[in-house]
Amino acid sequence: MSAAKPIIGLIGAIGAGKSTAATAFAKRGALVVDADKLGHEALEQPEIRQKVLDRWGKRGNLLKPDGRLDRRAIAGIVFNNPAERSALEVMVFPDIGRRALEEIESAQQDRTVKFIVVDAAVMLEAGWHEVCTKLVYIDAPREIRLARLAARSGWRAADLAAREAAQWPAERKMRQAAAVIVNDGSRENLQAQVDRLLRDWKLM
Repeated sequence: MSAAKPIIGLIGAIGAGKSTAATAFAKRGALVVDADKLGHEALEQPEIRQKVLDRWGKRGNLLKPDGRLDRRAIAGIVFNNPAERSALEVMVFPDIGRRALEEIESAQQDRTVKFIVVDAAVMLEAGWHEVCTKLVYIDAPREIRLARLAARSGWRAADLAAREAAQWPAERKMRQAAAVIVNDGSRENLQAQVDRLLRDWKLM
C-alpha cells in the first residue's frame, strides 16, 4: 500500500466526540474511514449475521422487526462478558479491517484527498493503528462525555463504565498519541484545534 498520504488515526475517550473531530478533519480535505460504520455493515453480512445468531440467538430476540440484528441487544450480552466480547471481535474484526484497508488504498489513489483519517474506537485493541502515520487522542471531561452519551443513546454511568472496561485505559491510549485534542466546548473551538494541529503538521 502506498504511504504517500499521511494516515491519522483517531482514538480517545468514549463520548469525547471522535466522529465530530473526524468531521472537522474532513472539512480540511481528509477522507474519513469510519470503523464504527464498517462494524454496523459487518453485522449485515449474511455469514457474520448467522454466526451471531448461532452463538446468541437462543438468549432472546436479537432481531429487529425488519430482520436486522439488534446491536443494542448484542451489546448487552458482549459488554458484560469478556469471553463473549472476544467472540464477537473474532467474527467482525477481520471484515472491518479488510474493508478499512480497501478504503485507505482507494483514498491513496484519489487526488482530491489530502490525507486520511481512520476513526476507530478500538484502534489500538484491534491493531489497526499499525497502518497510521500518527494518532490523535480526543478527550473530554467525564461528566461532559456522560451527558452526551445519555442524550444520544440513553446511557447511564454503568453503561459507560462497562464500555470503558472493554477498552484500554485512557492513560495507555494517550501515551500512544502524537497529539491530544480536548473537545469540551463548541464545534468552532474543536475546528480551531484541528486546524492548529494540521498547520503544525503542515497538512493545511
